[in-house]
Amino acid sequence: MKKVAPLRYGIIFKKAFCDPEIFTAFVRDVAGVRIEIDHVETEKEFSPPIARVQSRFDLFAQDVKNRVVVDIQHERYPDHYHRFLHYHCAALLEQVANAEDHRPLMTVFTIVVLTSGDRHGRDVSMIDFDPRDLKGDALEEIPHKVIYLCPKYANDDTPEACREWLLAIQDTLDGEVEETDYHLPEIRKIFEHIEKDSVSAEERAQMFDQHGRELLQEEKWAEGARHKAIETARNMLQEGLEVALIAKVTGLTIEEIHGFTREKWNDE
Repeated sequence: MKKVAPLRYGIIFKKAFCDPEIFTAFVRDVAGVRIEIDHVETEKEFSPPIARVQSRFDLFAQDVKNRVVVDIQHERYPDHYHRFLHYHCAALLEQVANAEDHRPLMTVFTIVVLTSGDRHGRDVSMIDFDPRDLKGDALEEIPHKVIYLCPKYANDDTPEACREWLLAIQDTLDGEVEETDYHLPEIRKIFEHIEKDSVSAEERAQMFDQHGRELLQEEKWAEGARHKAIETARNMLQEGLEVALIAKVTGLTIEEIHGFTREKWNDE
């Protein structure tokens, strides 16, 4: 077993995937595209911003020879489907500004890795921009794609080409991996990049900062959910519903709900 830093942290994910060899292999297996690059940018931004919104790409690489742009995003937001669609479109529009017509000079692929999962519970989902006729046949006019990956939902039906990548990413989340379970040399190279002893003090500090922000968000969510449950319970009490039913619906305890009843009596 090898001790590693979890790929759930943005700083660690970028540390591993900014390696051009790893980046190109990942794109090859996930998007089915072979690219030639010698550099991967991190925290890429367009200047000036597109559509008055500043898009920031975690990992961004451009293959001029094969006319392909790929960016990899790694973070979960409440609006991540819309957010990363906007980023994808920004990468398209940035090209059109220098094109002779509305066709971008390069194909754009956006890969979004959601290590914390997603409410839909899907391993791989995709936005394919190519028009299709009423039979579902593609016209092969627009090759751009946005691909969303949730490693925690990888299963036997996950496409074989990307399944090992998803399993490897998920495997790092507990801080340990068994290298012999993986055959791709690029994946083993990831484990070398993120080996626990190789994490710098600065990288560790950024991991702690991200963890703290996540805990704060969880606390805010839990507080908001509790307030909503209390509001629902009060409304149900006013409707004269049984306490046991209210507890089942809201997740509050019977004692808490009886407390609302006592508060009502005191107010009266």
